[in-house]
Amino acid sequence: MMTKLLEWLLCASVIFAIWCGMITSTSPVVEEWHKTILFLPIICLFLFGLYAATVVLYRVFTFNTCNSAAIELQQEIEEARKDLQSRGIILSRQD
Repeated sequence: MMTKLLEWLLCASVIFAIWCGMITSTSPVVEEWHKTILFLPIICLFLFGLYAATVVLYRVFTFNTCNSAAIELQQEIEEARKDLQSRGIILSRQD
């Protein structure tokens, strides 16, 4: 079974091999686009960074808040605090 790291490394290796092949090629089409091909890794890195930032921002802005879970958690904290006080452990309240 292939891990995600191996999948990414395989894809990166294939893309790198194709890019190296295009740089060393003497095809007229490649010679016409030679400068663009040289900067292709930098362009791809920029586009990947833009994609990653967009995904992170989207997921932050659409993060669900669950008010009922927050209320339930506060109740459980109060129950635990009362239980500890009944056992003789006094906690200072920090709100």
